[in-house]
Amino acid sequence: MEELAPRQREILRAIVLEHIDTGEPVGSSSIARREVAVSSATVRAVMADLEELGLLEKPHTSAGRVPTELGYRYYVDALVKLRQPSRPERDLIEQRLPQAGAVDGLLRESSRLLSSLSHYAAVVTSPQVAHAAWERIEFVRLNENRVLAVLINPAGMVRNRLLTLDFPMSAGELADAAAWLNELAREGPAETLRERLLAQMRRDRCEYDALVAKAATLGCRIFDDTCGKEVLIDGQRSFFEAPEFCDLRRLRELFVALEEKSKLLEVLDRALGADEVQIFIGADTEFSASTGAAVVAARYATETGVVGSIGVIGPTRMNYGRAIALVDYTARAVSRLLQEDGRS
Repeated sequence: MEELAPRQREILRAIVLEHIDTGEPVGSSSIARREVAVSSATVRAVMADLEELGLLEKPHTSAGRVPTELGYRYYVDALVKLRQPSRPERDLIEQRLPQAGAVDGLLRESSRLLSSLSHYAAVVTSPQVAHAAWERIEFVRLNENRVLAVLINPAGMVRNRLLTLDFPMSAGELADAAAWLNELAREGPAETLRERLLAQMRRDRCEYDALVAKAATLGCRIFDDTCGKEVLIDGQRSFFEAPEFCDLRRLRELFVALEEKSKLLEVLDRALGADEVQIFIGADTEFSASTGAAVVAARYATETGVVGSIGVIGPTRMNYGRAIALVDYTARAVSRLLQEDGRS
């Protein structure tokens, strides 16, 4: 996308803000009144240019324009003005989150609080085992073919993963498998552990004994990013209040996508590798393209590698400046509390 001229940027930003406020097509006269020091005729000419660039479109026969997904994308990347949440909002976050208890309680409260403050649906994923540094792994047999994997990180946080055995393992073999996995974990960084386990499994099986094969299989299941993830969603009622979702077919598609979670998890996983808040609009992801919803997400993380995502889901006509600020502040607060308390 080519760089816009200063006047084009100013008018595009004014149109986006007006559309966020009203949800209606924006006419030149309303922009001329919105502290843009140009005439209505000049605004109309610039709007025509922005439409030609694909940043605005004219819905139906209305004389006004609305931002396209590309227009919102440009606004988010280049024009949005960020500021911290208000002092009362920051105080509420700082008061409520420390009282939430252990990790699960902290994440549930952060989801509820973020939805309440933003007026959008909020989503939080549980910490991902594969991204964490684990000090010790233990196995507890529950019955003949079910085992509980207990993972303890350096801060004392405990995470459990229920595994189903499709091969026999004695109590002694489980203990030896845990010792082998713990030794492998100490040999390299946490983020490469699953890759190292997969490499072990790809080796010719005649090169190592059956116990190591079983241990590597259990390890891959423990650190499989595609299972064991919990997704907490609060505030779905906000979708019913957004005119963009008044179409029942679109609303149904959105709730099906939220229920299935796979497309949403792909979006949230993309936030894990970024240091800053990520914004996904329209064609950016399969989830946003198929549902018409936008996602603002950030990761929470600790020095020991506990990582998850937190964000909000709303219409493309979202108040991005406010959403970005709230998501960023909440993610930082969750990260700090996990780091300080070593919550379990």
